[in-house]
This record gives sequence, structure tokens and C-alpha cells, in this order.
Amino acid sequence: MNIKRTIVIVIDSVGVGEAEDAAQYGDWGANTLLHTLQYNPGLKLPNMEKLGLRGLLLGEKGDYIASYGKMKEQSKGKDSISGHWEMMGVTLKEPFPTYPNGFPNELIEKFKKLTGVKEILGNKPASGTEIIKEFYKEHVRTKYPIVYTSADSVFQIAAHKDVIPLEELYKMCEIARKQVLVNNHAVARVIARPFIGDLEKGFIRTSERKDYSLKPTGTTAMDLLKESGKEVVGIGKIHDLFAGIGLTKSIHTDNNANGIAKTIEFIKKDFSGLLYTNLVEFDSHWGHRRNYVAYGKGLKDFDNALPDILSNMKETDVLFITADHGCDPTFKGHTDHTREFVPIIAYGQKIKKNYNLGLRSSFSDLADTITEIFRLRHLNGKSFAKEIIIE
Repeated sequence: MNIKRTIVIVIDSVGVGEAEDAAQYGDWGANTLLHTLQYNPGLKLPNMEKLGLRGLLLGEKGDYIASYGKMKEQSKGKDSISGHWEMMGVTLKEPFPTYPNGFPNELIEKFKKLTGVKEILGNKPASGTEIIKEFYKEHVRTKYPIVYTSADSVFQIAAHKDVIPLEELYKMCEIARKQVLVNNHAVARVIARPFIGDLEKGFIRTSERKDYSLKPTGTTAMDLLKESGKEVVGIGKIHDLFAGIGLTKSIHTDNNANGIAKTIEFIKKDFSGLLYTNLVEFDSHWGHRRNYVAYGKGLKDFDNALPDILSNMKETDVLFITADHGCDPTFKGHTDHTREFVPIIAYGQKIKKNYNLGLRSSFSDLADTITEIFRLRHLNGKSFAKEIIIE
């Protein structure tokens, strides 16, 4: 197969409809993309539609310029890590631990002892913005960190930059990751949540967020590419989600616009391998905050950037556009991720046009497609490379 580069862009949280097991997660009725379009009358995504958006979302036939379909997740849960790991070939048989009633006292006491903090604030599932408002005054007065979780497997530490210096916050997170949250309590991510502002002016969670993830529990397509001498470039939070494993280069980004710009910058370069981008604002800024207006604007901004992305691709490139889970900004049941199918769009000069991939049985089908393109070994999915590549 004469493909030299695979470009994977993850539109973080842009699910395309409730998965078959969504009810088990309290997510029946979720459809991130469809509902965002419905709640934003007049929102048009012409470039995504050319690629097959209406085909995969609504089953409409058309003269699409890409191959398109949906994928369902085999891993348990609906976390960013499980989604990204599975699309690179690692499927979780057991979900990461979650703490709907807060973390057990023995974990908190161990955290306090190892970090040297006298006390912590919070210790409950909460919206990040709301828990900051709730404990801000006490945080400033006592200088205690704010610890909280969510429906996802996360241990989050929020701290005002003027109260707890950034490096001190990072050190707390490293200790939590390496010494506290281990064995049966090995959460998927420990997250540093620095913020600025006050009650009067409002709070801003800064782009200095840092995720301390578990290392992948198996071999990924990224590992195989790196071992074979190919470049594996991660843009956005890819480094954090894989604990840096399997990457040859990592690029931090401040927002979606920066992530798109960095992606185009690397598409223009000459290399062989994988370019793997995550656009996180859909999830972190708009989905969880149930802001469907901003979510719609983000989709429009991405759609507007697509011509620049496509025009800079080389003849031997293939672009995959997908997501890691849902986070329906119109969903009223909770403010967490939603268990959904995700889109899979494949575009390139050597890729079939107007081809329906249907519903893929695993996110890992993408991993196996990539490894087959580069003549590497099979992982856990079913490749669709031969279905879409024109020899």
C-alpha cells in the first residue's frame, strides 16, 4: 500500500449517537453531533458534509468525497484514555476505578502524608468550575488544595496559581500518580487543574493543565510504528493520554485553533508515519459545561479549517477524522461524558470516495487499518484498509 503518512484528528467528544449499552451508563438518548446541530439552527458544516457527515449521521446517500462510517467502543467506560487507547489497539476488559462518593479516607491520608499538606478541600464528584467557586475562599485562606473527581476515573487537584505555585501543584500530582493511586486504586488520570481569577471577576482554568496518565496496558499501533523507525507525532493531549509512550515527538497546544495550526504545520513537513491530534476544547470547554452554542461554533471553526488541512495533504497521505466518546452539550442527566458511537471518516487521493464503512465493531479497527497500511502486525481490531485504499 503506497501510503506514507496517516493523519488522525480526534474531535474530542464528538459522538454520533447513543451506543447499544448507553443505558448502562445513564446516557440513553445522547447524540452529541446531531443535537448540537439541532440546537444551533442555521449551523452548516459544508466541508464535513462533503466528507460524508450526513451519510454517517443520518444515513443519507450523496456524492461524498471520502469513506465514512461509525465505530463502537469495546472497552468498558467512556473515558478519553480508554477511547484513545482502543483506537490505537488496546482494549480494556475492566473499567478504571471510579469514586462516586469521593476517595476513601485511607487514600486521602496517604496523599496528605506523602505531599505534606495538612488538609484537602472537596473530595467529591463535582464540576470543576463549580467546586472552585464553592471552595475558593477557604482555599485562599488555608492554602489547602481542592481535590475532586467526576464520573470518569480521575483524581483532580485544583489550585489557584497565586495560592499554590504551579511546580508545587505538579509535584503533588506526580506523588499522587506514582505513590498513592496505584494497584486497585490506579485511576486513569491524575489531573493538575491550575486556575486564576476570583469570585468577582470569575475563574479561568489555565492551559497549564497537566494530565498524569497510566501507561498503556498493551502494545499500541504507535509502539509498532516507532519500533519500525517511523515518526509518531502527538499534538495536543496525546502525550498525556499515553504517558508519552509510543511517541517520537509531542507538541503541547493551548486550544483547538493552536492544535489545528500545529497539525497543518506538520502536514506540510516531510516525514513518514503517524500524526495524531486531539482537539480538546469540544470536551473540556463546551461539552462538560453543556454549552451547545460554543460547541457549535467550535464545529464551524473546524469545518472552516478543513480546506486548508486537505489542500496541504500529499498524494500518499490518508486523513482519519474520529472521536473518543460523546459529551452531548444538550444532555440533562449529568455533565459527564456520554457513551456513544463515534464517527470514522477516511480521506485521501488514494482513498475510495462515497464508500460506507458501516458500523465498525471496535475503535481498534482504526489501529489495525494503520498497522496494515505500514505492513506491521495485527493488533485487536479488524482492518478496513483493503476496503478503502485504491491500489
